[in-house]
Amino acid sequence: MLTVTLPWPVSANVYWRTRVVKGVAMTYVSGEAKAFKSDVMHLLRAAGCTKPLAGRVAVALTLYPHRPQDWQKRQRKLGAAWDDGVRSIDLDNAIKVTLDAMKGVAFEDDVWVRRILAERAEPDGEARLVVSITQIDTPAPQAALALPVLQSFFDPLEV
Repeated sequence: MLTVTLPWPVSANVYWRTRVVKGVAMTYVSGEAKAFKSDVMHLLRAAGCTKPLAGRVAVALTLYPHRPQDWQKRQRKLGAAWDDGVRSIDLDNAIKVTLDAMKGVAFEDDVWVRRILAERAEPDGEARLVVSITQIDTPAPQAALALPVLQSFFDPLEV
């Protein structure tokens, strides 16, 4: 398993840009997205990710929004739900842009991501994203269903 702390993700609203050139709409990755991808690549390499994991992977993401200066006042007023109003990127947007940034570095392609666990944590300081990537064994497909069929073909009592 590889665990790495990444910078606060770029919003999906900023990640991709679209422009029209001669009547044709073109979507491209923004400068902010390229900077985020570069930061992610360097941090993954520094964490020991020298080549992409091959095959199926599970990804766990914990998003920590920036803790505002008035967090204690909010906590006194709202109790355990104090952080519900803290500004944060949508969790589903964080997943998409992070998987896109890790593609080709942590794993070959995001098509190999077979399990995702994501949560937004209580702000405890600086904004960040903690990601864990685990390789998943590929089981034999439908092995339990194939076994009785194979046994009937090779049943020694029928020979």
